[in-house]
Amino acid sequence: MNKVNDSRKPEFSINLFWDIDIQSLDYQKHLAFIIARVLDYGTLQDWKELIRYYPKDQIKDAALQIRSLFPKSLNFIALYLNTPITEFRCYKLRQSTPTLWNS
Repeated sequence: MNKVNDSRKPEFSINLFWDIDIQSLDYQKHLAFIIARVLDYGTLQDWKELIRYYPKDQIKDAALQIRSLFPKSLNFIALYLNTPITEFRCYKLRQSTPTLWNS
């Protein structure tokens, strides 16, 4: 696995991980979870912390495997990574799920 850009732990917004004990968060093991939370609920400062701590290729590898992202978050990360949204797992899963006629 790639080394982190900065040895200091990221300082994310406290409300970003409202449902877990942040002390038990493993910053390598739970990378996809962290990226999804930052993209969907984070602030600009949270995003800056994410890209300061993780290398871009590590972010890309994890982001491509995330199962669910808000459409706006998916478009943002696809643009940042210069990757078509059709390559993201969350896009493929959303396409295979039929929508209701009035949604």
